[in-house]
Amino acid sequence: MWLQIRMYLLLAAMFAIVYAIVVVAASIAGIQSFLAYALFAVVLLGVQYLISPKIVEMSMGVRYVSESEAPELHRMVEELARRAGIPKPKVGISRLPIPNAFAFGRWRSDGRVCVTEQLLNVLTEEELRAVLGHEISHLKNRDVTVITALSVVPMVLWYLAWSFMWSGGRNRGNAVALGIAAFLLYFITNLLVLYGSRIREYYADEGSVKLGNPPHALASALYKLVYGSARVDRETLRQLQGYRAFFANDPARAYHEVRELRQVDANLDGSIDANELLALSSKPVRLSLADRLMEAFSTHPNMVARVKRLSELAARRA
Repeated sequence: MWLQIRMYLLLAAMFAIVYAIVVVAASIAGIQSFLAYALFAVVLLGVQYLISPKIVEMSMGVRYVSESEAPELHRMVEELARRAGIPKPKVGISRLPIPNAFAFGRWRSDGRVCVTEQLLNVLTEEELRAVLGHEISHLKNRDVTVITALSVVPMVLWYLAWSFMWSGGRNRGNAVALGIAAFLLYFITNLLVLYGSRIREYYADEGSVKLGNPPHALASALYKLVYGSARVDRETLRQLQGYRAFFANDPARAYHEVRELRQVDANLDGSIDANELLALSSKPVRLSLADRLMEAFSTHPNMVARVKRLSELAARRA
């Protein structure tokens, strides 16, 4: 319930910002009617809502696979979707050069769950199932639609900011002022999207556990995703910046996080087993000011705090 309340508040804030943008744009165009403002806003959001899955597919190199091509992947997705009480989503494989997974879609019956080729090579079956449970939980919670819609607002504002600030003509001063305002709104809306993204990750982790996946399997999978992301070169990471909110972890923070998570991996075997996760449940986790600032600008919660949450779930089941 608290997740829903925070998401609704976030939606209200973003809608207010979008409405303000529409009003300014309509005023510049000489449109004065409130009905025209509302119609313009509905059309803008409606078009974005309808085409967003296609944009994600194209930008992330998604290829949907049949049951004959990936029988085990389909089997796990179908079973998890049945447990979650949602229609089986489409199953896809992404060519992005990083081990990760993501889910998106316009509504539950339009859900799509995708994994990268590298992910299939680094996870055990139990870990893969836990990650798929995490993504299925995103679809069940309907938060994919919310984040997909919200993520477009900062992108539009960024485009408007640069367009106004570099425009010429007689109204150069007004254009620069509008550009600065658009940039400030971009900064604010981007923080709001990041906040919403962090909220949903905690609940998707818990959702995966509720679907029957052991907490240590998801913790171990996240550890491997972080390790794999930390090995990716900087140029690739830069190219992946626009996709961060979709991933199961934030690749931009992987290098820092992998060093922190090694403290949990007591035997240094590259995974987190049940005993290692339970040991963390009795240890306090305190985030420094620097960690909190990094988290504020991230699409995902601090990974140690996130694994700590999984350890608490494991302790309850023990």
